[in-house]
Amino acid sequence: MKITIFGSGYVGLVTGACLADIGHNVMCVDRDEAKTEALKRGVVPIYEPGLDAKIEANVKAGRLHFTTDAKEGVEHGRVVFIAVGTPPDEDGSADISAVLAVAKTIAIYMTEPTIVVTKSTVPVGSADQVRDVMEQTLKAQGKTVPFDVASNPEFLKEGNAIEDFEKPDRIVVGVANHATAEALRGIYAPFNRRSNRMVEMDIRSAELTKYAANAMLATKISFMNELSNLADALGADIEQVRVGIGSDARIGYHFIYPGAGYGGSCFPKDVKALAAMGRKKNVPVKLVEAVEDVNERQKLVLVDKIDKHFGKKDLAGKVFALWGLAFKPATDDMREAPSRAIMEALWARGAIVRAYDPKAMEECHRIYGDRADLVLCASANEAVTGADALVVVTEWKEFQAIDAEDLKARMKTPVIFDGRNIYDPKRQAQYGLLYYGIGRAA
Repeated sequence: MKITIFGSGYVGLVTGACLADIGHNVMCVDRDEAKTEALKRGVVPIYEPGLDAKIEANVKAGRLHFTTDAKEGVEHGRVVFIAVGTPPDEDGSADISAVLAVAKTIAIYMTEPTIVVTKSTVPVGSADQVRDVMEQTLKAQGKTVPFDVASNPEFLKEGNAIEDFEKPDRIVVGVANHATAEALRGIYAPFNRRSNRMVEMDIRSAELTKYAANAMLATKISFMNELSNLADALGADIEQVRVGIGSDARIGYHFIYPGAGYGGSCFPKDVKALAAMGRKKNVPVKLVEAVEDVNERQKLVLVDKIDKHFGKKDLAGKVFALWGLAFKPATDDMREAPSRAIMEALWARGAIVRAYDPKAMEECHRIYGDRADLVLCASANEAVTGADALVVVTEWKEFQAIDAEDLKARMKTPVIFDGRNIYDPKRQAQYGLLYYGIGRAA
């Protein structure tokens, strides 16, 4: 099938590469000419394991194309996915102006029957707005071209997006007619062979499903972070509590790992947008609002522990090694990352940060540029050498097995602030390392 995808960001590139890989003829449209030309050469602007190889292979095979020509894109695809950004507005609601702009563009150039699918995360009712914009645009041009609008939200985890796409837990499609559902079923058929993973529903329910899923996962994280702070105050170990409750099949172990808060492009934005939808409809979702509040506070829990350890908020002259900049392993994404809140708080106290991340160094430099109180190091060992403390923010695998004796020898003072509870406090104590975890007062 000929498919067009508007937007060559994270969702658009993963979707395009995976659909092309199973034989569809895919064209990705983006306004950024430099990025588009780079993609044609196989240069991928984001880090996602396996994505660069998949894009390169399908470009060479002639199944994946990149263009800035919207007209070419619309004429190419009988199914057109909209996968552009929906950034948060000032009130937290999702800004869908880019989605509606694409809808208008599709209507302007459309000459054949087309299915328009919103892949972007959009507020409930957005598909109706897409339909309205297209109908108005066609009417203004005096054209009559059949089209339909559907919702197909993505459920991709950064760092594992290709496997999520190719081996989905579910494929949610919101449709208003049977023919559109069958077209989408045909597109996804190769990923749906062993068992039926397609969940068909009405469009508004599909739009809400995406927000509900992310809000539920964010709620589990914030709940455990609240409990971790209580465990600190009560002298309990949250990691033992985690094992105790995770063994209950009704709860499970997924997303109950306490830490320094969640980040990324999805959870923070979607939680805020869901809360904004509730306020707009005069149906406050208090639990969701609390989830966001808890997460923002949690990002500074390590800084509070640092203040207490040093007995002051003036950290001028202190050097902190920071392991991990990305909001999670296997990505270079620093959007809403806890590392940013921690670094900025340390800088406000006069400290110097020596940071290392396996993939996010360029992104960190792009965000903060050159500054005297930020040293981007070539390795974890370089970052920690001469440091007054080590702050672990991202649970990259290479951080999880440390040589405690070597670490102690490199540091000015042997203290670890572990924002992901990846180390055993008793083991660190045996080597003379002072250890602070999340909810591990015991």
